[in-house]
Amino acid sequence: MAAAPTPIKTLDKEGREITSVGFDRFGFDCEVSLDVLRSLYLRPHYIVSANDIDAAPLANSQHVAFGSAEYQSKSIFHPDTKSISYTTLSRFAPVKLLPPSVRKRILVTGGAGFVGSHLVDRLMILGHEVTVVDNFFTGSKTTVSHWIGHPNFEMVRHDVVEPFMIECDQIYHLACPASPPHYQFNAVKTIKTSFMGTLNMLGLAKRTKARFLISSTSEIYGDPEVHPQTEDYWGHVNPIGPRACYDEGKRVAETLTYGFQRQDGVDVRVARIFNTYGPRMNPADGRVVSNFIVQALKGEDMTVYGDGKQTRSFQYIHDLVDGMIALMNSDESRPVNIGNGDEFTIGEFAELVREIVEKVQDEDGVKRTRSVKIIYEPIPTDDPQRRRPDTTRAKESLKWQPRWTVRMGLEEMVRYYKAKMEEGSL
Repeated sequence: MAAAPTPIKTLDKEGREITSVGFDRFGFDCEVSLDVLRSLYLRPHYIVSANDIDAAPLANSQHVAFGSAEYQSKSIFHPDTKSISYTTLSRFAPVKLLPPSVRKRILVTGGAGFVGSHLVDRLMILGHEVTVVDNFFTGSKTTVSHWIGHPNFEMVRHDVVEPFMIECDQIYHLACPASPPHYQFNAVKTIKTSFMGTLNMLGLAKRTKARFLISSTSEIYGDPEVHPQTEDYWGHVNPIGPRACYDEGKRVAETLTYGFQRQDGVDVRVARIFNTYGPRMNPADGRVVSNFIVQALKGEDMTVYGDGKQTRSFQYIHDLVDGMIALMNSDESRPVNIGNGDEFTIGEFAELVREIVEKVQDEDGVKRTRSVKIIYEPIPTDDPQRRRPDTTRAKESLKWQPRWTVRMGLEEMVRYYKAKMEEGSL
């Protein structure tokens, strides 16, 4: 059996090692071990081959160097038929034992999506009772399947366009397709989800007196004429363009949220989320990070739309979850930008992704058949030229700022996708 890989250290923007994420602030302790979190997503779905029942080839592959294999699946892979015999997890990751006075009942809509699943992991490890509501249009049951059967966890297949009744203390309303190919696939459904879904969840918050947080988006600023964007900027949005179903949907969702606050006294929070990336991003969602990584790993040329001079800022998923939890438990009811101020041109970002993919492949002994090139295609309609958050409000009100460098986050994401390719599930 191969020797276990050397653990890989993750350093933050100040050069300090990151061993945990979260903090104890606003009376809510959300700090958890990074190794435990990683064991939930940097893991293979199967670790034993039917050809050699004692072998664990993928368990010892390099991506596990990031975290513990203690809470991983023991499913069996059959290479001759390329099939898998699933088992339940051998053990749930440990969760905190909280007294009933501290333990919260938390509803996460869209909890099986990319952002939602990482938020669910954090809230579960913290010891709270979590209910996920998702219709699985873009989410997947596999992102939270490692919690199914846990006494603190419940999953409900439900579309938030229809009313939903439950008792809860906090509502994280994340349900809505977020990548252009997905939200443009059915534009009417997207804006209906933003409006009717938010209306239903705000009605639930009003009835249960739960605190309500909506995941809004940097897209409400449109193609901005102000740079960087502060929360006081009203935006520059094309109301009839192909992206309008999402942009205007989120704008009206914010209007609805503050209507319930003023009219009915609902305790609301609005998180304006900027570009976020990390493990569990749908590899086919059409977003620049997943596109670049998958193309580079497969040895395909990387596609940049436009001249590559347009800019984006990218934040890692753990920073976003920290910011959302801080906002939910703080007294800040104004909209808050949650994003990373480090700005890249898309061309520079493509080169960085190519460099990191090659680094991981070299470390793992993968031989490349060809050198990946960067090619340029026409830019899509209404694609914003510049996007970077002004996060002054988050720093002052929430004492929050991003810790992860883009490079460290990308390396973790590359290892996640590489593991999926080894499994044959990508």
